[in-house]
Amino acid sequence: MKRSHWGGSNSRPPDYESGAIPAKPQWRKPWAATDGHKPHGQKPSVDEGRGPATTMGEGDSVRYRNAVLYDETGNKHVGDVLLHQDGSWSSSNGDEDVKQDVDGSNRLITRSLQNWHTHLAMQLNARDFSDGFPLHRWLNEAIFPTEAKITPEFVKVGAQAAAAELIKTGTSFAADMYFYPAITGEVLDKAGLRGLIGGPVSDAALPSHEDAQSALDELDSMLKHQSPLDKVQYAIATHSVYLCSEETLRRASELAEKRDARLHIHVSETRKEVAECHEKTGLYPVEYLDSIDFFKPGTICAHASWMKKNEIRMLARHEATAVHCPSSNMKLACGGTLSLPAFNEAGVDVRIGTDGAASSGSGLNLLAEARLAALVQRHDHWDPTLMTAKDAFAMATKGSQDWAVWDIDDVRMRPTGRSNNRHITNLLFNGATCLDLWVGGDAVRFDGTTQTLDERQSWLDLDEAVQTYYDGVE
Repeated sequence: MKRSHWGGSNSRPPDYESGAIPAKPQWRKPWAATDGHKPHGQKPSVDEGRGPATTMGEGDSVRYRNAVLYDETGNKHVGDVLLHQDGSWSSSNGDEDVKQDVDGSNRLITRSLQNWHTHLAMQLNARDFSDGFPLHRWLNEAIFPTEAKITPEFVKVGAQAAAAELIKTGTSFAADMYFYPAITGEVLDKAGLRGLIGGPVSDAALPSHEDAQSALDELDSMLKHQSPLDKVQYAIATHSVYLCSEETLRRASELAEKRDARLHIHVSETRKEVAECHEKTGLYPVEYLDSIDFFKPGTICAHASWMKKNEIRMLARHEATAVHCPSSNMKLACGGTLSLPAFNEAGVDVRIGTDGAASSGSGLNLLAEARLAALVQRHDHWDPTLMTAKDAFAMATKGSQDWAVWDIDDVRMRPTGRSNNRHITNLLFNGATCLDLWVGGDAVRFDGTTQTLDERQSWLDLDEAVQTYYDGVE
């Protein structure tokens, strides 16, 4: 999403949504052979970013009786299951000592959704009053005039409303990029969610920082003092090649190397950005970033809509993550979206993001964003086999170690078919109500009610805040 201002490792950093980021590889201990309920979904992988697992007492688990569970590989399991605090699951005999016993007969259990590029506090402009505005009119008449008034208090209100929507729609992790990152980090932490909160870096003055160096200095301190076990981690969010000088981009990359941190940047979102970069440097954006040694393993490249194949191969070589944000690109009519076949061919890690709620036709509903991703890929490439519902759902939940529980007792989830196998297709294309959301073994949402924040109050606070925030605009 475009703005004129902001709304020492050679191995890939672990997936931060998993909650713990060890400085060195740590393999899990094998489950004891005598454990009668050997958990599934716990594989010894450095990329998952968790330390060694230890056998849990059954009393830390939750039982769902007569439920349908789809694991991270897409396999279906029907019956009584235990969800363990460390994110694994196992079959239940029905006689274990558990902290909660739930009738799962009308519940579908899946891995939770992951939002890999967003601007959470832009919930202040969500479903905004500028629908139908061309990109630059949208920026100049709706976004810039409101963001000129942004304060930590406004960011807190926007982030709380965003957290409420994430939870309500079954999302447990968000990779954010916005002003006052510590405020957003605190909100997500209190809400019980996971996050990779990108502190904004730009050569243009920001509401939160006078210049790029002051932003990098603050991020250095935040990255130094965070714990690898924190659910909320911080990243270095250089806005783009057009708002960051070569010196700023190099400094950001050096800081990422120093703190073993992740970089997050908008890349090749519009043709204008690509053309101007080539005119200025003789290189296209990814080529330019590669030439200045910007990339570190795990760098998040948002949008990636206008890339040549050699640039896509560069992303693969650098083990970067590309984020597909179809609704934002389509709503703002940027003219292109990420071309999945080329990224798949090159072996690039591709995730899904909603962008900011103001520019997204899906708000923060990652399930709706995944549906649109599947449809636009098929449409753009004239290939109905390109991205199935299961493919899209796998991309939307990739890396998750948490659980979302959906209401099957819903016309949108019917029919399940004679073979009882349409759950993921129905969920992806039609949607469903998220009843429960388990993050790190804690019930962030249960039986249709968010447990960690007052959902209704977050919306009332948002309505009150925009009475001032929209002054002179609406």
